[in-house]
Amino acid sequence: MASEKPILYSYFRSSCSWRVRIALALKGIAYDQVPVNLLKDGGQQLSAEFKAVNPMKQVPALKIDGITLSQSLAIIHYLEDTRPNPRLLPQDPKKRAQVRMISDHIASGIQPLQNLSVLKQMGERKTEWAQKCIASGFQALEQVLQQTAGRYCVGDEVSMADLCLVPQVANAERFNVDLGPYPTITRINKALLELEAFKVSHPSRQPDTPAELRA
Repeated sequence: MASEKPILYSYFRSSCSWRVRIALALKGIAYDQVPVNLLKDGGQQLSAEFKAVNPMKQVPALKIDGITLSQSLAIIHYLEDTRPNPRLLPQDPKKRAQVRMISDHIASGIQPLQNLSVLKQMGERKTEWAQKCIASGFQALEQVLQQTAGRYCVGDEVSMADLCLVPQVANAERFNVDLGPYPTITRINKALLELEAFKVSHPSRQPDTPAELRA
């Protein structure tokens, strides 16, 4: 293992960055953070300097063990493969598949539709669009979680699915989505936000959090 500290390229409000920050916190991995402001200077992720780190021009990116990884779930899988304690993917193949299914449901089926780059294209209609995308994804997710959930998304252990859920609920709240119809999502989110790893990784407690949004 390379001895130098991993470097996370992150933006305080990025839900994909938050997933990785939770994973790093749960696994007790110390890291340095390089903030990439998605709004400032027309978007620092679009700079030539950052494009060299991640050609997709998105956060998060993680420099670790001599490689640079992008895509939050790929990063979490790598952390799981190299630093398996505590586990974020269950041993049981069925539960493991459910964790991946829920993670993909959020990471592929909800979040990209309301991502900053898409919302920019929507102009005036951006809030309405984000609400619609999140609500339709949450309707399906609520149904799935009614089958899989214990205390958390899949049973009673924190998994990668939970790392995707909490940031997506925060996005929903930011866009004023009515969470009334999703009691299972709401209950799990509340339980997760009591855990230290979810608190320290929270957007209100990052080095680049603006003063008015600090916890």
